[in-house]
Amino acid sequence: MTNEVKAPVKKKKIASLDRAKARAGWLFVMPFIVGLVLIYIPIIYESILYSFCNYTIQDGVVLKEFVGWHNYSEALFGSADFTQTLITGLQEMVFDIPAILLFSLFIAVILNQKMVGRAAFRAIFFLPVVISTGMMESIMTTSFNNSSGSVDLGMEENATEKLESTMALEQLLANIFSNLGFGVGLVEYIAGAVASISSIINRSGVQILIFLAGLQSVSPAIYESCQIDGATSWETFWKITFPMVSPMILVNAVYTIIDSFTTDSNTVMGVITKMYTDAVDGAKHISAAMGWMYFMVVLLVVGLVAAMFSAYVFYQRRD
Repeated sequence: MTNEVKAPVKKKKIASLDRAKARAGWLFVMPFIVGLVLIYIPIIYESILYSFCNYTIQDGVVLKEFVGWHNYSEALFGSADFTQTLITGLQEMVFDIPAILLFSLFIAVILNQKMVGRAAFRAIFFLPVVISTGMMESIMTTSFNNSSGSVDLGMEENATEKLESTMALEQLLANIFSNLGFGVGLVEYIAGAVASISSIINRSGVQILIFLAGLQSVSPAIYESCQIDGATSWETFWKITFPMVSPMILVNAVYTIIDSFTTDSNTVMGVITKMYTDAVDGAKHISAAMGWMYFMVVLLVVGLVAAMFSAYVFYQRRD
């Protein structure tokens, strides 16, 4: 009877490598987790409690009265500005998101081509993102407010001429698309996009950068095989490029929604801030209820958009 000797089984290095990556990932996000647990979660809890209560100060003592959904009812039905502004903001979002995504993808495809000065053009389209953030935005707003009182007649006439030119171009495009047989809704959408083209460009910098990253991740071998098979540029875009960047479309859609809902120029945020700063007859408690209702609306919209886009997203397998 022979004794069979089994060869020693080598431990897989892949498992240890995955554990090392997992530890590195947890170490990377640890400052955020600590800050979230120690700082933000207590603030969030106090904000939720604040929206369900009324606080009063008597003889230096803070008195808390639980009022249930009263603040939410006042915010939703007692303040006409909040409800109307929220509905208007949702309507603008339905218009802005497709326009920003289409423009960003179009510019990203162009900037991904080989051409002279490609890096400069990329920087130009990303420049509005740098200018419209933080301190730069405050400086520009202050400078504009200081100079608004000294606008001469020539500048006013120039602004009027630009407005008239924009309206003329909008009307021209509306007539062209109407004559081509497009529907009234599509014509109005295109005309509105032309009228707000400057706002679309200013809000598309990050989306263009994300689309560029997605386009550059597509293997050149796929495009070479398409050329060998005789596919046209139009077919290559819809059969290869568009499915490959569809995950980036989902990312950009979610980013655009959150950016649109949380920017300083958002009218709903302005109403909530004004309600808090007024602080008349429990306005701070109502503003807290407004803030949490607005937060739930943002989550709902993001969830619906993510669910709709996820059904059409193509994820490339890397086996």
